[in-house]
Amino acid sequence: METQKDLPRVLNVAHATSIVVGIIIGSGIFLVPREMMAAVGSSGMVYAVWIVGGLLSLFGAMTYAEIAAMRPRYGGEYAFLREAYGDTVAFLYMWTWITIAKPASIATIAAGLMRVLGTFDIFAFLNTPAIGPLLWSQLFAIAATWLITWLNIIGTRKAGNVQLVLTWLKGLLILVIAGFCFFAAGHHGNWNNFSTVFIGARGGFSGFMVALIAALWAYDGWSDVSQMAGEIERPEKSLPLALIGGVGIVGALYMLTNAAIQYLLPAHVIAAAERPAADAMRLVAGHWGAGLVSVGMAVSICATFVGSALSGARVPFAAARDGLFFRSLAFVQPRFKTPSHSLILQAVLASLLLLLIGRFQALFSLAIFSEWMFYALTASTIFVFRRRDAANTRPFSVWGYPMVPALFILSAAVLLAFSIHDQPRESLAGMAVILLGWPVHRLYQRRHTASA
Repeated sequence: METQKDLPRVLNVAHATSIVVGIIIGSGIFLVPREMMAAVGSSGMVYAVWIVGGLLSLFGAMTYAEIAAMRPRYGGEYAFLREAYGDTVAFLYMWTWITIAKPASIATIAAGLMRVLGTFDIFAFLNTPAIGPLLWSQLFAIAATWLITWLNIIGTRKAGNVQLVLTWLKGLLILVIAGFCFFAAGHHGNWNNFSTVFIGARGGFSGFMVALIAALWAYDGWSDVSQMAGEIERPEKSLPLALIGGVGIVGALYMLTNAAIQYLLPAHVIAAAERPAADAMRLVAGHWGAGLVSVGMAVSICATFVGSALSGARVPFAAARDGLFFRSLAFVQPRFKTPSHSLILQAVLASLLLLLIGRFQALFSLAIFSEWMFYALTASTIFVFRRRDAANTRPFSVWGYPMVPALFILSAAVLLAFSIHDQPRESLAGMAVILLGWPVHRLYQRRHTASA
């Protein structure tokens, strides 16, 4: 069995940027305006949250850009943590990634795609039972997971090309939707909507934090491209451009879409709308306008699906190459030069979650706490590497060092503290799974040493 072949560098800067943009823009921009308005209650505060969330994501992206440009290795965050803090911390990250973060993320994307498709009459059966307690949506979500996995197995470049096309298409659809809201609004549009207030908002610091969590979820995914660093051409230039440029593009599209929705809907309507973007389009274009939003959401989620599954399998692959996990996961498919075993394991775990849980919100809650804990820990490696590499030339240096990475880490800590306070059960469950990785690591190392 081949376990030590390298994965070829087949992705260019356009692919890398499309991975960043494609993974970040899922269904969030079409849904979270409601959560944000219900939390803060005014257009001005909603925009403040979007700006703060965008800046925090940009600070994180710039920090990752410096680290990844110097260390373009398989597994991204896993490799950075291992070099900075050793095998145990790297294993805990890999364990969390493979047991919670990535399978839950992929399952959430699949469940979200089924939820969007279920809004079309032709797919109405998705919400009905299929076999016993299982819904058709769960079975189709599992089928979609394996279809995307197959695409990623037959070629990284092929998957990258599909990602690039879907990302361009989703960007075009967002621009079309925003353009309709502004230019076909007729008597429905009103700039005074930007000064309306939802008086039932949660408000205060807690309201701002709830809205910020929603915004950060909408921005989430920018870090995934670092896991593809070992397969990107000229990573020292491509990674900073993809990370910083990608987050910038997303921020601009988010602000435009939010403005289009608020131009048509007052604050209290947005706060009560299940799908504010669809409601806004329904005003200007009827049912087909709402249908266009659903098409945009489906395309957007598909792009996220491809990129998230593509990048996720690189973490267990890297750990297996380093001898920290089962060696079979370092297998490189001889014909397609892809980490097929890692991709299959990822699909199996996501499918199990879809079978056992299946509900969108429950899947989403599994991932958030653990992801932000490791974002902060990974960002902190920049201080370790700056000290170690003081004499080396850096391809990219984060602007505003050390304040920018420090602010990102501090903000992540505040977000984690608020998550523990606001959602103690989900946060403690995430912490318990992370800590469970320590005895698993010790047990695996003992067996590995004994067999060696």
